[in-house]
Amino acid sequence: MEPLSQMNIREVEEALYKNPSPRMLSACQNDPRQGVRQLAVRLVKYQQAQALEETRIQKLLVEEQKLWNQGYLLLAGIDEAGRGPLAGPVVAAACILPAQFDLSGLNDSKMLTESKREKLYTQIQAQAIDYAIGSAEPAEIDALNILQATKLAMKRAVEGLTVRPHYLLIDALRLPGIHIPQLPLVRGDQISATIAAASILAKVTRDRLMVELHALYPEYTFSKNKGYGTSEHMQVLRRLGPCPLHRRSFAPVKQGTSVSLERKVGDAAEC
Repeated sequence: MEPLSQMNIREVEEALYKNPSPRMLSACQNDPRQGVRQLAVRLVKYQQAQALEETRIQKLLVEEQKLWNQGYLLLAGIDEAGRGPLAGPVVAAACILPAQFDLSGLNDSKMLTESKREKLYTQIQAQAIDYAIGSAEPAEIDALNILQATKLAMKRAVEGLTVRPHYLLIDALRLPGIHIPQLPLVRGDQISATIAAASILAKVTRDRLMVELHALYPEYTFSKNKGYGTSEHMQVLRRLGPCPLHRRSFAPVKQGTSVSLERKVGDAAEC
């Protein structure tokens, strides 16, 4: 490599990030050009941020590391999205990550911006050993209750895997009828990397689905509220009543149905 003094700032930047050795960094820190010294400052900050992120990710792998050490190499994280909404399915994901992955920013999907979730969604799909999605529809939620429907969606996600996991890490729940060792973890999406990855797959999948379903019932603006009981959603629900995507066993939907029927009866009486 030619001497630093004979390189312009862009060439220095390329050389520094290609080979950020202590010697190169020191040379940049002592270069008389302010621009070159600023490159060194930015690199140090970047390295510090990377080190902190690596430490954070390692903390998310504590439970995984315990199981890896016991010989359970294929660990599937299981999580869901959509237990709380008034409409749409509950969606679950099962995800098996390799022991080595590069998913900077991996976290509970609820703690991420939409753009960050979308980016990680693509990265997880590319790096996962295997993943699968399962869901339970509104009619199943009404028939079973939301807890049992959530378990059903999770079970379907596990059964959708083409690679059989050695162990399941599940966000707070235990799945009956699955003959694979399981570890329920309270707030699992915040303390387990595999569960966090599953939470992102489930959340992005469900959000995209609700955007698609918006075209069928645009009055309810599912593309915006994703089926949650926002004030705008509730106003439309009270005015029009529920559509086939609504969970009729949920109290706000029941109330919306009652109000809608009362108005229809009132309108008919006025006629």
